[in-house]
Amino acid sequence: MTKGNINVSVENIFPLIKKFLYSDHEIFLRELISNATDATLKLKHLTNVGDAKVEYGNPKIEVKVDKEGKKLHIIDQGLGMTAEEVEKYINQVAFSGAEEFLDKYKDSAKDSGIIGHFGLGFYSAFMVAEKVEIITKSFKDEPAAHWTCDGSPEFTLEASDKTERGTEIILHIAEDSTEFLEDSRISELLLKYNKFMPVPIKFGTKEVNDPEHEPQTTKDEEGKETTEPHRQITVDNIINNPNPAWTKQPTELKDEDYTGFYRELYPMQFEEPLFNIHLNVDYPFNLTGILYFPKMSNDMQIQKDKIQLYQNQVFVTDNVEGIVPEFLTMLRGVIDSPDIPLNVSRSYLQADGAVKKISSYITRKVADKLKSLFNNNREDFEAKWNDIKIVIEYGMLSEEKFFEKADAFALYPTVDGKYYTYDELFNKIKAKQTDKDDKLVILYASDKDAQHSYIESAKAKDYEVLLLDSPIVSHLIQKLESSKENITFARVDGDHINNLIKKDETTISKLDEDQTKALDELLKEVIPSEKFMVQLEAMDSNESPFTITQPEFMRRMKEMQATGGGGGMFGMGNMPEMYNLVVNTNSELVSEIIGTKTKKKQERLINQSLDLARLSQGLLKGEELTNFIKRSYEMIK
Repeated sequence: MTKGNINVSVENIFPLIKKFLYSDHEIFLRELISNATDATLKLKHLTNVGDAKVEYGNPKIEVKVDKEGKKLHIIDQGLGMTAEEVEKYINQVAFSGAEEFLDKYKDSAKDSGIIGHFGLGFYSAFMVAEKVEIITKSFKDEPAAHWTCDGSPEFTLEASDKTERGTEIILHIAEDSTEFLEDSRISELLLKYNKFMPVPIKFGTKEVNDPEHEPQTTKDEEGKETTEPHRQITVDNIINNPNPAWTKQPTELKDEDYTGFYRELYPMQFEEPLFNIHLNVDYPFNLTGILYFPKMSNDMQIQKDKIQLYQNQVFVTDNVEGIVPEFLTMLRGVIDSPDIPLNVSRSYLQADGAVKKISSYITRKVADKLKSLFNNNREDFEAKWNDIKIVIEYGMLSEEKFFEKADAFALYPTVDGKYYTYDELFNKIKAKQTDKDDKLVILYASDKDAQHSYIESAKAKDYEVLLLDSPIVSHLIQKLESSKENITFARVDGDHINNLIKKDETTISKLDEDQTKALDELLKEVIPSEKFMVQLEAMDSNESPFTITQPEFMRRMKEMQATGGGGGMFGMGNMPEMYNLVVNTNSELVSEIIGTKTKKKQERLINQSLDLARLSQGLLKGEELTNFIKRSYEMIK
């Protein structure tokens, strides 16, 4: 038997490991199973290339809980180690940089890149164990070895009578970590981190029906049938799927395979995804994965962090910001890349060039997929538009490359349920909706019911009205106006339709200069100036007498501020709601107001007309609405 000291001169390295190696102690199991997986896959490689003269067979990794003995066993059938290799890899390599480690990390060791520097994955066992044993037999024809360490720098190394190839690690669980002796806790961790590991993982056994035994049906003397019960057999309980969908080629998978894998990832999601995007690239970095578009709503507070990040089929995190562009964090699925640099807990990304390249690759791939879905089945794409538009619009706002590609598939729906791409829309409306200054005016509504009368006014002139109702629409149209030439967006209730798209023709007012001035003064006396800016307009006599509009700039800035950004610099949040009141000087009602002899009756007509206009905009509420109804009944009498 050999005794010795691990190659580290500082006595307090183990307390430091226990305290600082990871922010989350539970991932010791992930590290140890990752090591067991590596040992198994290395053996597979050596047998494939002929360097290992042994049968690879069907190896598995087994996790066993010994609650009474307070032990946790992790057993693999991989490469194994000789005593010399134990000495080298366990005692020397892992701690070759221990002094530097202590100097550099003793104050901020938590989450700071230790594994990457020092290969300390195995030593994470000491976060939960007071003693660790390794019993290992190499695939080479050499004696087995038994290493023991109690969390001090001292170890023992002796021969073992183990005859089967592979490694068994025995953790003597510490008093403060007995949760890891509960089957339910271990099962939870295996499902969280190791659900898709590439080597089968056994955790206990289970009873299943014997597939080779068909229950027999017999008849008794009276002809009554009885069927014997299924014969049960005990089988290994394999908790993982070693060959998940993302590790296969797209040509190997059918639609039902993608849907089945989605259910495997998210067992509590009952709605099926709309479509998926299979990622598969090996240059200039390695990345595989499957992303799913779930049904979306207009709620911008959608649960993020649904995409799971793996490194060689080992779960790392579901916080993928930094790898996946922010607008795609609303998607679900899996990304697996060995090239994503991770620190000690494999949970926090280091921002570097590789990650940026991965992010732009994913953006491009998603854009290409959307384009092909649109081209291959436009009708289906249009039917799904409302469920995916938030992601696409957010992407157009936040990623310039995505914005450029989106012209091929971003849709602009109308209030009548037609869908146009930008180019189609431009060609459809340019003849009628270009104003006298040669600017194309794109009309839109955000609420078909609330803005119904304005939409009808636009349709009466044969104008097309888009329905843009997502919460970020103000930001998006600002972006479109700045990137497309000579266009402007105008919400249909932003002004009278004649003012939204100004043409050369002018309507002559029925009122002379004195009458116009008198009307203006009268209106300003009666109408509260802190709420309404009065505009006198000469329009067709059939047009509405009083129309309330809200200036596009002011409303848009308020909306942008409400959804983050824009507007804040203009102090819009503190400004009272201001509206324009457009008064049609050619309407019969205006003629009646001017012709009325008593001031009281004039005021009553103006207030009633103003309240009707406010009512149509949903601006009449509370006491004012009560008074309006009361006054209206009196007028009927």
